[in-house]
Amino acid sequence: MTEQAVTEHVAPEAHEHAGVHDPNAHHSPEEIKREIRVYLIVFGALAVLTAVTVYACYGLKMPPHIAIAIALVIACTKGFLVAGFFMHLLSEKKLIYSVLGLTVFFFAVLLWGPWHHFVDMIGHK
Repeated sequence: MTEQAVTEHVAPEAHEHAGVHDPNAHHSPEEIKREIRVYLIVFGALAVLTAVTVYACYGLKMPPHIAIAIALVIACTKGFLVAGFFMHLLSEKKLIYSVLGLTVFFFAVLLWGPWHHFVDMIGHK
């Protein structure tokens, strides 16, 4: 039996749940418009967050450690938007979330190391 014959006998819902992409499936214009709208909203949010980052850097006069903390929060938010919507991680399987969680864990360890060293150096003075 050919692959096409096999895919014709499987219900369309089975393709969605199994992660199989049906090349013959066509999306309605409404679905396409909805997806484009989501991408444009995310793009707008990224542009606004970039402007907020620039304003926080040059417009607000604050200590560098606070400016860096604000910039990191904004960067994490932007990273979540890009990974979640443009890379479709919000709709992926548990394995993707596991790998992403592991990455966040190791990133936190990398940030903790220099911070711990700095605090340790202050404590020994």
